[in-house]
Amino acid sequence: MHMDSVFDDSAIALRPTIIEVDLDAMRANVRGIRDHVGDARIMGTVKANAYGHGLIRTARELLHFGVDELGVAFLEEGIALRRAGITAPVLVLGGIIGNQISHFLEYDLQITASSVYKLHQIDETAAAMGRKAAVHLKIDTGMGRIGIRHENASQLFAVALEAQHIELRGVYSHFASSHDADHSFTRLQLQRFNDALEFFPTEGLPFPIRHIANSGAILQHPDSVLDMVRPGIMMYGVYPGPDVQHSIPLQPVLSMKTRVVYFKVVREGQSIGYDHTWTADADTRVVTLPVGYGDGYARRLSDRADVLIGGTRYPVAGRISMDQCMVNIGSGSAYNGDEVTLIGRQGEEVITVEELADLCDTIPYEILTMINTRVPRKYLSTR
Repeated sequence: MHMDSVFDDSAIALRPTIIEVDLDAMRANVRGIRDHVGDARIMGTVKANAYGHGLIRTARELLHFGVDELGVAFLEEGIALRRAGITAPVLVLGGIIGNQISHFLEYDLQITASSVYKLHQIDETAAAMGRKAAVHLKIDTGMGRIGIRHENASQLFAVALEAQHIELRGVYSHFASSHDADHSFTRLQLQRFNDALEFFPTEGLPFPIRHIANSGAILQHPDSVLDMVRPGIMMYGVYPGPDVQHSIPLQPVLSMKTRVVYFKVVREGQSIGYDHTWTADADTRVVTLPVGYGDGYARRLSDRADVLIGGTRYPVAGRISMDQCMVNIGSGSAYNGDEVTLIGRQGEEVITVEELADLCDTIPYEILTMINTRVPRKYLSTR
């Protein structure tokens, strides 16, 4: 068996801990975005293993569902898409260093240029290779990560247009708080972006593809849609913040499941797990699950999270280990092989990504993206 095949959905039968990806829900979310943004192009963001959903299969499905382009964070992710045979436009959204540029050109990946210096590096490398580099220019309108400051953007535009071996495909920026109930800073960022873009009509030039709208902006800032949008977490059925407008109905895509591998009775006063953080206050039944923080089921969920067995909530008992954890089922019943839901629905009960994020004092993005690649993904569809 090829080492990678254990992570393919064709080879998941041996491991009881799996991620289920509901492709029907993903399709519905993409359709909702399409209906909302009209003719604007959609760049589906599939960085960080497609937010935990599996890079290659998710990318293929999103393109099938009508996404026009793909966005990744790093060069390696773009190369993985190309090696898998994906030919759609791919933009690498992160910053680059000089020795990566030839690989961008070799694999026909769109490059983010965030400074005049980077543009010169790209132009020189493309010239040496006898190619043209497809480039998107990054403008910093207030996020403060990468990108030329908005008030200096005209310098970047001018150099890009003069370069002989650069094809200017797009100009973009990124919102810092588009998911917030307070819209003031998002409006300021959009104004800065639009002001910078006035360079093009002033010079009598057509706009390149303009894009700034992420999930939060798609949901509550329709004036930011422009020529292309970059949905991420909303494609996977999770809203980007607790206060964001639910202007598009979303369906959760990911479930995390495992099975009971051990059952025992713990006597009153007996402790279990590392550091003995949980002690039985009466005789009780405890089951062991073959999942832990090495799979991305966070250690911070110890003694906090619930799981679902037979449609009933039961609490995690004791420290979550790297590969195992225990659950107190009280006087309930569970047998070896019984299905356990860590994220998702079982019967009338549901455990959401948002619930686990609150318990970990973090955001849903982190819960999804920290699910390890050793957990196999299974893709489900009724079509």
